[in-house]
Amino acid sequence: MVLKKIVENAVQAKKEIEELATQGYTHDDIYIFAHDKKRTEHITDALDTESVGMKEQGFLDSMKNMFTSRGDELRSKMEAAGLTAEDAADAEKELDHGKLVLIAKK
Repeated sequence: MVLKKIVENAVQAKKEIEELATQGYTHDDIYIFAHDKKRTEHITDALDTESVGMKEQGFLDSMKNMFTSRGDELRSKMEAAGLTAEDAADAEKELDHGKLVLIAKK
């Protein structure tokens, strides 16, 4: 099962992560996305969540993302984390407005 949550900031993200933990999700089941790559890294590290990498995407998609736009990369990673292409596109629009996207996948 895949859940997608949109939040305004890291404080709200932390609350959502705590709520997801009460539902049985572990920090390894939760991914956080921000439009800015550094913001994503800082929040992921601070909240001890997972990042989408080669394990989720596969080697070829990981390599392809090195040469695509940030929006394309984010949509690809969100799909690898379990969203449909349409949900990933919608979520990427939220990222354009400075919001964070949490994806929880068991």
